[in-house]
Amino acid sequence: MNALIFAAGLGTRLKPLTDTMPKAMVPINGKPLVQILIEKLRCIGVTEVVINVHHFAQQIIDFVNANHCFGIDIRFSDETDMLLETGGGLKKAARLFSNDKPILVHNVDILSNADLVGLYDEVLATGTTTLLVSDRQTQRYLLFDDTDRLVGWTNIATGEVRSPFPEIKALEKQTPSAWAGQLKKFAFSGIQVFHPSLLPLMDSWQGKFSIIDFYLSVCDKVSIRSHFDSRLQLLDVGKLDTIAKAETFLQS
Repeated sequence: MNALIFAAGLGTRLKPLTDTMPKAMVPINGKPLVQILIEKLRCIGVTEVVINVHHFAQQIIDFVNANHCFGIDIRFSDETDMLLETGGGLKKAARLFSNDKPILVHNVDILSNADLVGLYDEVLATGTTTLLVSDRQTQRYLLFDDTDRLVGWTNIATGEVRSPFPEIKALEKQTPSAWAGQLKKFAFSGIQVFHPSLLPLMDSWQGKFSIIDFYLSVCDKVSIRSHFDSRLQLLDVGKLDTIAKAETFLQS
């Protein structure tokens, strides 16, 4: 299994901790977030890991190397010159893997009980990029049809709808309550399995860009699917007040 850890973010919501360390090095129960995730990935059979780095990049590199890469093949995608966001970061990191297997992409600050092996096996069987989603309350949702195919995105606070499908884009003229029953709307979890067959479609995308923007531009040409698990428990360690919750989450 291949895995990409997104660890390049500035972690501004975790200030002042991230004034002196990257988000990936914030400790939970004495272990940095990046170590918690690497050890989890190793336990489920991941053999190649790429970590993208930007903010205090050398701290992450030195820590991983000092721990002998935790016994697996770990490489670094250096974004110190420019933060490439999720899409640009994935495009750059993908060429560092030694094979063309699907890539489990995982934000470093996400803790969950997700069945990552099952999600990966699903992509191996279908050949389709798959996004782990949840029904948590938010303002921004991905939109899926009744076959679980990605068809758009919406901000329910503003009514904005983005989609390459004209019939979905037309829903922007309606209130969300008017079309709520027509589509499934889910929040993205920060965990996905990317199928490398999509890489050629990224050729025209340069520099920094969002992976969601990319998906929305091609979802009318290729199938990108959702994976929803009602048993999913997920915690985004994005703010100072979530650190104590994360400690309890891991203990349980």
